[in-house]
Amino acid sequence: MDSPRMLLFHGGGRGAKLAAVAVAVFLPLVLVSMVMLAVDSKSSATWASSSYISLPPPPSDGGGGGGGGTSGGGELNRGAQNISVPSLAVDAPSPAPEPAISPIGYNIEMDTTTLQGKARRDVKLDKLERDLARARASIKEAALNNEVQEQDKDYAPEGPSYLNAYAFHRSYLEMEKLFKVYVYEEGEPPLFHDGPCRSIYSSEGRFINSMDMDSHFRTRDPSLAHVFFLPFSVVRMVKLIYKPNSYDLSPITRTISDYINVIADKYPYWNRSLGADHFMLSCHDWGPAASQAIPLLYNSSIRALCNANTSEGFNPAKDVSLPEINLKTDDISSMMGGPSASRRPILAFFAGGGDHGPVRPLLLKAWKGKDPDVQVHEYLPEGVSYYDMMRKSKFCLCPSGYEVASPRITEAIYLGCVPVTINDHYVLPFSDVLNWKAFSVQVAVEDIPNIKTILSSISPRQYIRMKRRGELVQRHFVLNSPPERFDAFHMILHSIWLRRLNIRIDQQD
Repeated sequence: MDSPRMLLFHGGGRGAKLAAVAVAVFLPLVLVSMVMLAVDSKSSATWASSSYISLPPPPSDGGGGGGGGTSGGGELNRGAQNISVPSLAVDAPSPAPEPAISPIGYNIEMDTTTLQGKARRDVKLDKLERDLARARASIKEAALNNEVQEQDKDYAPEGPSYLNAYAFHRSYLEMEKLFKVYVYEEGEPPLFHDGPCRSIYSSEGRFINSMDMDSHFRTRDPSLAHVFFLPFSVVRMVKLIYKPNSYDLSPITRTISDYINVIADKYPYWNRSLGADHFMLSCHDWGPAASQAIPLLYNSSIRALCNANTSEGFNPAKDVSLPEINLKTDDISSMMGGPSASRRPILAFFAGGGDHGPVRPLLLKAWKGKDPDVQVHEYLPEGVSYYDMMRKSKFCLCPSGYEVASPRITEAIYLGCVPVTINDHYVLPFSDVLNWKAFSVQVAVEDIPNIKTILSSISPRQYIRMKRRGELVQRHFVLNSPPERFDAFHMILHSIWLRRLNIRIDQQD
């Protein structure tokens, strides 16, 4: 399953000259209304603005971001922190006032000494932006009118599992028609490019592998690309250049910094947008910290991360939350399916590998060995099957470990057990499309002692609806090989596509 073509990214190149080719400005993100506004500057990459959705700005100094938004995206973690995420849900189609441009974040001074007259206009970039504008208009129309543009044998746009099923379907079809990704190939010998495909980091490894093999979305011509993939694997870097137990990430951050210097020197695209149309992808806990190697990578680029922790700088306005999927083999049949609601005698279940992180000790203290309805184990007894216990349970508890993401969420969805997330700063995967409230429960850390009361208050009828809705979205979390429409690979691409829809790259006149 490992990728047949792998690369070592190395550097030593001189620093990228951010020479007045682009200025990245962040504005409130919108994914349906798609109102595009020009800014009065020679050249810029701007975020679209709308009155429908209000989102937190990115951190201007590399600090924590994302706290509380106001409207639009699904609000997560009830009773804890309300996190607004980019959303395909819209308000009623009432007239909206023209939003004012109000740049938020940081500005980068243009080095005018490097300009040699007026740059030649890039007609291919103009066409890319026109196509994106048409896609935005098409998605907005579907969202407001709840209409189906064309029949699709693989998807029927319906049900409360989605924030707006019609907008998602139209957006997905537009992505299939237009979206092109350029994968950088600099560097050798092949060491850092292939991520693990059979581990807790499978989302990282399999995306890199699938992107390598893709013939639909991948383009070999960078001038035709909407986004540019920085395909380094943080997992591989940790394995190959990190000194165990040193907690020194500098070899990793230097490697990433040198690599971006190389591509910025060789190609015009990083400097053109100041990295706003570039993305990295990592499922390692250190992915967010590694991205701090380059301030623009942290503040401007799209970061697809399993560790989607807003208290550590994850910004849902531009970053993508990956599902954490722990695959041990290519055959996942043993992880899929479960009995009906009536054949699940246990109310709630959790078993972990000890008191991992700050949340699980609180769960163990409150519930370990105290109630047969809420079965919480520090370690499962010998001979007891973890997956069988999930199949017997109505709700599966998914507390954060040292980091916010947990493979238990995906495992619960696979096995027909309604996931109960327990954390305060986690942006759930695909929250820009999925209505997690319809098929999961979010519990604040402070409400751990009230878990039985919270879950018991959910009526049998409501529980059955939640279970069925979870089964409807199950395919979005499956890593197929090769990828299939609407599966995890394509959903990750779709989340990246949505972020690109909200960037406009203006050229110097």
